Amino acid sequence: MTPLTLFLPCAAGVEDFLADEVHGLTGLAGQDLLTLRGGVRVRGDWALALRLNLASRLAQRVLIELAHAPCQSEHDLYALAAGVPWEDWFTPRHTFRVDLTAQASPLQSLNFATLRVKDAVADRFRQQAGGVRPSIDTQRPDVRVQAHLSSTHATLYIDTSGEPLFKRGWRQDKGDAPLKETLAAAMLAASGWWRPATREVSPLPLYDPCCGSGTIVIEAAQIALGLPAGGQRRFAVERLRPFDAAEWVAIKKEATGSIPTKVEGQFGSETAAVRIFGSDVAHRMVDFAQRNAERAGVAAAVQLRGGDALQRLPPAGQPGVLLMNPPYGERIAAAGVAGHKARGGREAFQRDAGDAPADFNAGDEFFQRLAAHWKTHYAGWTAWLLTPDLKLPGRLRLKESRRVPLWNGPIECRMFRFDLTARRPAESPQ
Repeated sequence: MTPLTLFLPCAAGVEDFLADEVHGLTGLAGQDLLTLRGGVRVRGDWALALRLNLASRLAQRVLIELAHAPCQSEHDLYALAAGVPWEDWFTPRHTFRVDLTAQASPLQSLNFATLRVKDAVADRFRQQAGGVRPSIDTQRPDVRVQAHLSSTHATLYIDTSGEPLFKRGWRQDKGDAPLKETLAAAMLAASGWWRPATREVSPLPLYDPCCGSGTIVIEAAQIALGLPAGGQRRFAVERLRPFDAAEWVAIKKEATGSIPTKVEGQFGSETAAVRIFGSDVAHRMVDFAQRNAERAGVAAAVQLRGGDALQRLPPAGQPGVLLMNPPYGERIAAAGVAGHKARGGREAFQRDAGDAPADFNAGDEFFQRLAAHWKTHYAGWTAWLLTPDLKLPGRLRLKESRRVPLWNGPIECRMFRFDLTARRPAESPQ
């Protein structure tokens, strides 16, 4: 197969981390690996598309670019789609759907533009396959065609991932509004605990005191153990015509062949003790996290406990990294006040676009108590918090040493870093 151009979309703010990850996985650089708004563009081959689907923790999908041309009308879009040899990628027996995105496009109706791409694909098959065309399935299609319109051009892709890549295949117990695995991986990269360009992890302990169903700790443990992100799921690429089962088996074997047999993974042979910890005030969520860790193959590499974030002492003897997506509003009581375990547990702050802003003031007392607890018991630790609340440092009464922009879906967030020091002793009376 001829060289391919791949586009890997990601959440806003993650582009540089994703470029580092692709470089670490492939060694590509320069014009073969370009960082763009909303993702990275990669020059490679079919095998690279397979490897990136299996291994990437930060990409949302792996798309193969099939056509790119100026586009000012629906006629231009139809002509571009009709010229793509879709028959090289799938057959009339497959079902497909078309998804279309646009930014400053001159086309007035995106629904009609989507329909024109569908018509072009169907008409192409009728011409090439004796009048037979594939059927549309908008719910569970075999193949996804992606179109993107800019102010001047249209680009057509075929999606090799299918379900978005944050769906790792191990999650069954999730509670309410879980953090996406791709965002958890971005948090690990932003904190520096995981260095995707070199594929290394820090030797420092990692602790999420509001772990919910375990997304951050499980993602961290899989990275530390060298487990491929997509090792427990299927991909749309397996239904495309160029797919070769023997090649896929070899790629999966290569990806798992270097997995350490001991729990410590990349932490070093002399430190076999668990270094990744999570806790949650809701024991129901801890049970969810434990079952998820077992399905993810990392149960022996993490320690999960019940407990109030305002009371739990450090889980390790040496200072490490606190990494958390803290609760807000009505969730504060359930997440950080002892004795409220029956109130439903902790939910990550994830809302759909258009929701009203959260009432962050409700959490002032919680965050002040949390900061006081950290100053008393977590001196030397580094805390990283992902939040949409830009006033969080003031609520904690801590000065951040760094802030990293990240987007949680449509919500603009910040990763705040706090270097924790011991509480100053009170002055003795004169």
